[in-house]
Amino acid sequence: MSSSPPASAATPLVVPRPVSMTVGPGGFTLTGQTHIAAGPRSQAVAAALAAYLRPATGFPLPVVSGPGGGGDIRLELGETSELTPGQAAEGYVLDAGPEGLSVAAETEHGLFNGIQTIRQLLPAWIESRTTVRGPWTIPSVHVVDHPRYGYRGFMLDIARHFQTPGTVMRLIDEVSAYKLNTLHLHVSDDQGFRIVIDGFPKLTDIGGQGSVGTDGRTMDPGGFWTQQDYRDVVAYAAAHFMSVVPEVDSPGHNNAIIMSEYDDSANKLLDGHPHDINCGAHDPPQWNFTGDVGHSAMCPESENTFAIYDAIITQLAAMSSSPYFHVGGDEVPSTVLSQDRYAAFLNAEMPLVTAQGKTVMGWAELAGPGTEPPAGSVAEYWNPASGDHPDTASAREAAAKGMKIVMAPANHTYLDLKYVAGPDGDVPPGLGLSWACELGCDVDDFYDWDPGGYVTGVTDQDVIGVEGALWSETVRDLSEIQYLVFPRLIALSEVGWTPESARDYAGFLPRLAAQGTRLTLAGTNFHPTPQVPWRLDLAASPDVRAVHGEVDGTVAFLSAPGVPVASITVSIDWGDGSTSPGTVDGTPATPTSVNSPYTISGSRRYTSPGVLDVTVTVSAPGLPDAVVRIPPTG
Repeated sequence: MSSSPPASAATPLVVPRPVSMTVGPGGFTLTGQTHIAAGPRSQAVAAALAAYLRPATGFPLPVVSGPGGGGDIRLELGETSELTPGQAAEGYVLDAGPEGLSVAAETEHGLFNGIQTIRQLLPAWIESRTTVRGPWTIPSVHVVDHPRYGYRGFMLDIARHFQTPGTVMRLIDEVSAYKLNTLHLHVSDDQGFRIVIDGFPKLTDIGGQGSVGTDGRTMDPGGFWTQQDYRDVVAYAAAHFMSVVPEVDSPGHNNAIIMSEYDDSANKLLDGHPHDINCGAHDPPQWNFTGDVGHSAMCPESENTFAIYDAIITQLAAMSSSPYFHVGGDEVPSTVLSQDRYAAFLNAEMPLVTAQGKTVMGWAELAGPGTEPPAGSVAEYWNPASGDHPDTASAREAAAKGMKIVMAPANHTYLDLKYVAGPDGDVPPGLGLSWACELGCDVDDFYDWDPGGYVTGVTDQDVIGVEGALWSETVRDLSEIQYLVFPRLIALSEVGWTPESARDYAGFLPRLAAQGTRLTLAGTNFHPTPQVPWRLDLAASPDVRAVHGEVDGTVAFLSAPGVPVASITVSIDWGDGSTSPGTVDGTPATPTSVNSPYTISGSRRYTSPGVLDVTVTVSAPGLPDAVVRIPPTG
């Protein structure tokens, strides 16, 4: 497929950039008479599209069976000649014009990807949760689209700091909009074990009650999920065409398991002497609620070790939707376990994974000397090193052992790193780390790299995807997660989706800037990095009219990421020759939260009857003005 031209005023600002997009004259307009037509297997995707579009438009948008008619949206499942068999799993073909809009795909997942593009083809205010005035027009386009990589992941650490199922579901909403298809949940680490495991209640009764920085559990007491909670998240992810990969780290990063089971001598699934599970730096073990690593390990010689891991793997694998099970395998120093003991542990654990019908996945150390990963296993490369640097050995070892690779180098994918660090400042203050990016990692670092050429000797044929990882040593709640994740994960979504030859950073920035309004309206916190040319964006209030000759109240809504209220000026032309300033209200930004959408209000008493247009103009230093004309409502 040919690449689309660089973004311009006439090119829709879609992220990730489609493989091919041709723009023609005219467009498709969504109206109150539009239906969404879908066959029996497409009803769920059609319902999802209707739910996305109804709040802002106020239109009923009924979902109907059959082919639909003129002016309708049609979702069509079936063979598509413009996609090859290798592109069909998630690919789609979208056509929009005056006669209607259609998305054709060979899978429901392809249709779902297509409706995410529909959202971005519409004006950004389609993301408003309350009704605003249109028109809701999509330019005439022909899109043929499919992903570069089949694995495009977001990893969330709920072990260092606990997060609720509701928080994770909200993140699924947000990341699936950018066509990510994998949720990797890091559910266990030194500070917490987060999922109930039948037969081992102490894993969560004891191991689920702490977090990093709890100072002996005097604050931030942690928490855990029931198995039903986990199933609910898996089902919610599946409805957004994301699979869930559970990770229980091993043989290190597991002090919460050791602390829970070390004295569990009454457990009938153990042999009465569970002390032999502990091969960490301390015996007896002790809690460490700092962010320190490399002090814990479970013993490969202990039958109790594998009784515990067998139960964990069996139960989590049965509840998980991904073909992969992540065994960790990172950061086990030789002073805790020698390489031969480390390899012995993993060689004993990996068959437990394959016995459940899952493919082994782990951090790239899994490929080190002495390990025997099963055919098709996946190594996740997290080291910042690139090229032929000695620290890239784990990626080359993985390729040499026939493993596939998910690229997640920390300096290009770790979402817990600061945007700005070191002598250049501290953004965000008190949140995030800087070990892999001494000066911070901003959007450019997440965009300007090639997974298929990052490590010498590892080719694009070895790489199955990319993943953004949010470790939670410093992260406490959803707002902080969002602030670190966005907008950098959006950049990474394009790295994973769009052909390398079709990507360029200068062309990406205007398309990323257009996401500012969408994120703001969706209530998604984000960092308004100065690297991105954020813009003012106005929408008219749905009902501006004079009552007894007077207009008094809200006339428009404004998205202005990173722009303080005090720097905004508003002029309202009332259409009768008079102009007055408007009032701007909204929630201001904090050091770790973006400002809310702003409400613009004004008042005018007319002295004679008439039917007039009102025009609102918003200005802010260094940005182009935003203008919206509000025609009469009748």
